Amino acid sequence: MIQTNKSAIAPTHRRAHWGLRLGLLALAAPLVWFTYGQSRLSQPHVALVLGGAPEREQFAAEFAKAHPNVEIWISSGSNPEYTEWIFNQAQIPTSQWRLDYSAVDTVTNFTTLIDELKAEQVEAVYLITSDYHMRRASVVARIVLGSQGIYFKPVAVPTQAAPNRPETLVREFRDGARSLLWVFTGKTGSELGQRLSKG
Repeated sequence: MIQTNKSAIAPTHRRAHWGLRLGLLALAAPLVWFTYGQSRLSQPHVALVLGGAPEREQFAAEFAKAHPNVEIWISSGSNPEYTEWIFNQAQIPTSQWRLDYSAVDTVTNFTTLIDELKAEQVEAVYLITSDYHMRRASVVARIVLGSQGIYFKPVAVPTQAAPNRPETLVREFRDGARSLLWVFTGKTGSELGQRLSKG
């Protein structure tokens, strides 16, 4: 009969057990922070609009008209000429909106602007994106924004047509994992995300 040395195995088992606990705590922390923040959320003065569909900018222009004290930040939206035309048609002053084209996907919509949000001491934002995209965007927002103490209030853009690529749990999990990677390493894994998107 082979006898195992239980005293040698126990410390390894305990370390693995604590490692699992710490991992779960790291996953839960941004969500707890987000939930706490939502309970004390005041009206945001910035709206973060995620690019990817022209109707989001159309909606954002109307939103800006109804909320003149809210600054509109558009992350990688349509081409600047189209966006400028939309906001001019709605008679929104140029001082109320800004464009940024650094993002290449949903995760980088947040990570490329987080430093500017922090620099301007933004504590809360309206999150504007299509209704079908909101759940995945919210997963990323809870982690990226929540890790920086910034809270968000979702504002979904109603859509009629189905998206070209359906939203799936796999895409939500992938972007959530990439967001956590950014929190711990500062890297977004955008190259991996683009490869998976093509697959």
